[in-house]
Amino acid sequence: MNITLPKSNWTVSSYKQKLHSLEKLILLSFLMLFLSTAAFAQTVVKGIVYDSDKSPIPGATIQVAGTNTRTQSDIEGKFSISVPSPTSKLIFSFVGMETQTVSVNNQTTLNVTLLSSNNLDAVVVVGYGSVKKSDLTGAATTVSAKDFNKGPLNAPDQLIQGKVAGVQMINNSGQPGGASTVRIRGNSAITGTGQPLYVVDGVALDGRSARPSTSAGIGTAPDGNPLNFINPADIESMEILKDASATAIYGSRAAYGVVLITTKRGKSGDTKIDISASAGVGSISKKVDVLSGDEYRAALAKYNLANGNFGTSVDALDEVLRTAYNQNYSVGISGGSNGNTFRASLGYQDQQGIIKSTDFKKYSAGFNGNFKFLESKKLGLDINMISNQYLENIAPITTDAGFTGSLISQALSWNPTQSFYNPDGSLFIDYGSTTINPLAALAANSDKAKVSTILGSVSPYYKITPWLEYRMLASVNYSNGNRRASTRSFLNLQGIQPDGNFLGGYASYSNTELITQQFTNTLNFNKEIATKLNLNAIVGYEYSNFINKGTINTATGFGDIASDYTDSFQTTAPANRTFSAFNNPTTELQSYFARAIFNYDSKYILTATFRADGSTKFGKTNRYGYFPSFAAAWDIKKEAFMKDAAWIDQLKLRVGYGKTGNQDFPSGSAQQRYDYGNANGAPTLVAINNANPNLKWQSDKQTNVGVDFGFLGNKLTGSVDYFNKETNDLLFPQISFVPAVGGNVPTWVNLPGQIINKGVELSLSANVIEKDNMSWNVSGNATFIKNKVQNINGIIKTGSLNGQGLSGVTTEVIQNGLPLFAMVTRQYNGLDANGFSLYTDDGFTNYYVGNPNPKVIMGFSTNFRYKKFSLTANLNGAFGQSIYNNTANSVLAISNLGTRNVSSALVSLPVQESLANPIAASSRYIEKGDYVKLANATINYNIGNVGKAIKSLNIYVNGQNLFVITNYTGFDPEVNVNKSVSGVPSAGIDYTAYPTARTFNFGVNFSL
Repeated sequence: MNITLPKSNWTVSSYKQKLHSLEKLILLSFLMLFLSTAAFAQTVVKGIVYDSDKSPIPGATIQVAGTNTRTQSDIEGKFSISVPSPTSKLIFSFVGMETQTVSVNNQTTLNVTLLSSNNLDAVVVVGYGSVKKSDLTGAATTVSAKDFNKGPLNAPDQLIQGKVAGVQMINNSGQPGGASTVRIRGNSAITGTGQPLYVVDGVALDGRSARPSTSAGIGTAPDGNPLNFINPADIESMEILKDASATAIYGSRAAYGVVLITTKRGKSGDTKIDISASAGVGSISKKVDVLSGDEYRAALAKYNLANGNFGTSVDALDEVLRTAYNQNYSVGISGGSNGNTFRASLGYQDQQGIIKSTDFKKYSAGFNGNFKFLESKKLGLDINMISNQYLENIAPITTDAGFTGSLISQALSWNPTQSFYNPDGSLFIDYGSTTINPLAALAANSDKAKVSTILGSVSPYYKITPWLEYRMLASVNYSNGNRRASTRSFLNLQGIQPDGNFLGGYASYSNTELITQQFTNTLNFNKEIATKLNLNAIVGYEYSNFINKGTINTATGFGDIASDYTDSFQTTAPANRTFSAFNNPTTELQSYFARAIFNYDSKYILTATFRADGSTKFGKTNRYGYFPSFAAAWDIKKEAFMKDAAWIDQLKLRVGYGKTGNQDFPSGSAQQRYDYGNANGAPTLVAINNANPNLKWQSDKQTNVGVDFGFLGNKLTGSVDYFNKETNDLLFPQISFVPAVGGNVPTWVNLPGQIINKGVELSLSANVIEKDNMSWNVSGNATFIKNKVQNINGIIKTGSLNGQGLSGVTTEVIQNGLPLFAMVTRQYNGLDANGFSLYTDDGFTNYYVGNPNPKVIMGFSTNFRYKKFSLTANLNGAFGQSIYNNTANSVLAISNLGTRNVSSALVSLPVQESLANPIAASSRYIEKGDYVKLANATINYNIGNVGKAIKSLNIYVNGQNLFVITNYTGFDPEVNVNKSVSGVPSAGIDYTAYPTARTFNFGVNFSL
């Protein structure tokens, strides 16, 4: 048998090779064992990631430098990560925040604060969509929730006071829930409100309040704020669009700027409950200086007056004021998963006014949901709902009270030596006098308003491709307001007190309904269409209609019945009752719009916007208005020649021009309109408006040139903008006698001429200190602005004055060559030797003596944090404007001495003023309105997590209207009482307004 063995390949050489391989295997084994041991020796680092307000940041990325090891912070901002060495470095990053690299340095606990990066890639809402901040070519400013003014604020506009260059916000009245004036880049409204357009989550608001304007028969009450229905605690951010490039997408309603309000949304993750509560106390911030009882007696002696001293000393203003308490609660519940999120909220606010018997209560609820369907998640649905009801007890204060006054003038002018009560304790009422006891006025008055609002919208969308999306939005905004006001018959006020067979007393009941419907369809495109060229575009169609209707009932002659007058209209004689109803013509607005943003190489950006609006408010020949805008931007920092300028982080030049419109005037103004009256028991038509088929749009043309910059690692950032806004085709109700339609009836026309607002805006923000345990940020803004009327024919008078001796007097004009609402009146030159007023040209000529438009408006904010403590302060101010002190003119004149009180300043003049010096309008009562106000300050302590349930617990103390630096002698230089004439507004007139309150609040907020 032959057996063949396989041939062996074994040799000495192959043995050496195998031995070498074995050595490598052993070496590799030792290396793996070493690495395994090293891995087991890694350090675990834990901590929390915060933002600058020491709020936890969920979803922040934490990466070990030089490795792929990374993790994310949880919903409480907590993280845990293994590092290979005690000397490793961790990189912390989050969208919109500056990336930080931190050395571990043998620490196992590491808390990090990320600061805002002012990143140009942040997303900005710009109307019907959003764009990267780097793609912005217009003048727009975002204010986020962490930068809002703090405290128990009633309406959203108060959140941004002093925060934005070019924006002036004035509280018209200290009444809780009272209206405010917001001006963006100056004043150009000669009719209407001149207020910006507010858009809430894509829904444009009507701009009117459903609170009826009727009061208790003593005059015209100040307006309420139409934004009261929004709970400030539910707002995530506010975007202020200022120039035509940014606002033209809203066309006919954007002449006075646009404010986009975005409410808070739910975020994916576990269900979270956010709770905030605060309580506070308020009192009058500044008083008007009038005589005390002893000073009054001294003045009587100085003037040798035997009468007028009743032997006591009282402070009437103190008697109608009180220490006012407020409380505010808000709860938000949010969460979601798989792209489906929700947020629901509840709010309650109870704010007493500093005037007795006045208050403001608000109940609010909101819900929004963001849902995605289909496996591809291309189909989505956004749902938003805001519901609100607020109740007001309104003070008996009016904008046009005559010589008998309303509550504030009654209190200021009350003789400080006269008791308010009779010896038996009842209220003293002098039925033979026109002097009103302010306590009697409070007791006699009842004025209650209730406004209920629902704003709801649904917005389905479908993402056709990753770069093309269709969206539809349907919304309804319904608001109903009713007001019950009455004045009891015991008050010694003409038309109220009994007289002969007239039993006395007055009551009114009124109701208003406002309904707005909006349907919007948009197609959004965002794609790179060529190498380095990206197009972000939108086209859309929108239809809106606006309904305003209501009823007004009044009655007199109730007498001293036991029930509330507004519950007892049937007790009055039929002849003493009035009933009227109104239903304004429904306004319809149909719009087509488009916007295209071209971005080439992230350096060169071009924006073109166009909107066509058709409105039933205008004549048949001018139904449509066309509003284009063009803007370009150059990101200079991204050019090659800027690479060596490492200290420059941002440098962007913007240029834009556009046209916007205005339809802030009554519906049906181009039509022949009649109202029904009654004559001899039969219905009668009365003309209330003449037709003008050629009435066209008022247009605003605006040019803007701006620069955005950031230096030294974005420690210093800001912007400078120059703007020039020209308002043409001014809408105006011209009164003329037309026999064919029955007398003096307005005809709406387009006046020739222009209103020019031009100026410079400057915004600066500096991160002075940026450390883990300490940070300090300061920011400020200033706007320098000039206002001028040109090429207007004739003179339009407005700015009515009221009070003793001033019936039918006006003090402001719209006139060629002067600023809007220029103060034109007698020029006062002091007192003569006999104590009588001296005027230029003996008072026969009126002179331009005051400008109510500020030349400079400013805001300043600072935020300092040390460990868990932080201090935030916000100031605002205005300079160069005049205020007409109608209160000093008519309420506190020296001729009152002996019967009523007077201003303290009048009894210490170098020349003794004569008691017979007539009350007259003049420059004597025009004062400088310059002021700086510490409007808001907050001290916050971040306790952090408490146990397993309470997260991010913060406590704070907040103050509002803490002090004001001014020479103005009235209650507050931040004032704008409505003194319009025939629908033409006014500016800068002060007349016995509800005083401003200084409040201190304690609050707490946390999450569960």
